[in-house]
Amino acid sequence: MRMIKFKMDTSFFVILALVSSVFAGKHDIYSRHAVYGVELRDQDDVATLFNLQQKLNVDIWEHGMARVRDAEVMVSPEQSKEFFETLDNNGLKYYLKIEDVSKVLKEHEEDLAKWRRNRNNRMIFQDYPRYAEVNQYMEEIAARYPNLVTLVNAGKSFEGRDIKYLKISTTNFEDPRKPVYFMDGMMHAREWVTTPVTMYSIFRLVENLRDNERDLLEDIDWIILPIVNPDGYEFSHTDDRLWRRTRSVNLEVSTTCFGVDANRNFDVDFNTLGVSSDPCSQTYPGVAPFSEPETRIVRDILSKYLPRIQLYNNIHSHGNYVLFGFGNNTLTPNVAQLHHVAAAMGAAMDAVKLPEAGYYLIGNSGLVLYRTSGSAQDYGQHVGVPFSYTLELPGYGYDFRVPPSFIDHINEETWKGIAITARLSKIHYRSRTSPLIHAVSDNSIDSGSEARILQGWGQSEAPNLRPIIGAGHSTSCPENSGTITISHVHRIAAVWDTEEK
Repeated sequence: MRMIKFKMDTSFFVILALVSSVFAGKHDIYSRHAVYGVELRDQDDVATLFNLQQKLNVDIWEHGMARVRDAEVMVSPEQSKEFFETLDNNGLKYYLKIEDVSKVLKEHEEDLAKWRRNRNNRMIFQDYPRYAEVNQYMEEIAARYPNLVTLVNAGKSFEGRDIKYLKISTTNFEDPRKPVYFMDGMMHAREWVTTPVTMYSIFRLVENLRDNERDLLEDIDWIILPIVNPDGYEFSHTDDRLWRRTRSVNLEVSTTCFGVDANRNFDVDFNTLGVSSDPCSQTYPGVAPFSEPETRIVRDILSKYLPRIQLYNNIHSHGNYVLFGFGNNTLTPNVAQLHHVAAAMGAAMDAVKLPEAGYYLIGNSGLVLYRTSGSAQDYGQHVGVPFSYTLELPGYGYDFRVPPSFIDHINEETWKGIAITARLSKIHYRSRTSPLIHAVSDNSIDSGSEARILQGWGQSEAPNLRPIIGAGHSTSCPENSGTITISHVHRIAAVWDTEEK
């Protein structure tokens, strides 16, 4: 297959220089904003941070997990006095991570421009491509592989941008025996690293299909939506690097604050948990479910292909989590299977993780992190998708500013997790749609299926897995190389932290 490369001529760098000059001061809105790490001892500490978010509108970059992972909070000069007093009064320990957010954002932008100057023949998934570049790539892929790829224009964003996705299928989406794997990225505008993962998935399925992965293309149909929130994404490039929400305008609600948190805008327990009524808040859910055209497009994809969608992967960053519903702390009837597939995904990614990254934490989103409502993950599960997940990619200590030098590894690592969940979803889909196929329960997978699921993990890179007390940690022992088995994954899936529930 002929690969489509993403080349830049010198005119691009002239434009880049001009843009950098025009927006040289765009990061100044975060001047003297600082980021603090906060040690979490228990769920009371988690609640304290959530209350601060509600009261002060502090921006929580990483919610953390009690006794496992620290939270990260951005605090403005105006918020700092009450923020520190509240932490001190509750006995929370904290430490400075970033002294001046505007400074590190400027440095990141400069580093990114420098990196690009030295790599003008890079592939599109090796960078943070802009909205127009993503669309161009998808159009070229669809034109080059018309028997395999269909480009769908799903509708317009609030500001009128086309929201497009690819359908990838060897049977033109007409074979009901094949499950559908639906993934999307860039629901939150500042999470730039999510789109390259979706683009790399397209590349691996279409341009760079490997012999040991032909089953992923031939036995599964794919829907890949690289940018859910194009308005917010473009705004994060041109005006505000840390913009998270959509860009809708509702003057009856606010004349100064725009957009909503797209991942609180779905019609499941809407506006009940993990949200703010303040339209300037990062977690403002909007006036009604699906008030945003962007979330309506995701809803409509789920609805149209629901009978065959076996897995929905809503990709975010950062933190190294694989999470599932429900955000109100209730568990789904198929929680054992949900946890099993999530643990397999985490284990696959942990097997090749970089030392700078933490291990993936696996579990119910409300129990592992914090309670939420109106999320895409919960809505997918609520309407009938058997496996609906939030995947939080690594940040490597750089939060939303992941250097582009890490992108190749994130892409490859995440693809391993996508591949194993696709194979598992295929088995579960067949067990629920065909009475002639041996039913696969969460406790019984035949050895042949196990071998097919685990193909692609070489003996040298597959760890023995060890369960650790916690909300379903998917952790590996790199020092003990061996073969991962389904029984290993089951042991992990059985581990639950019953404290603080």
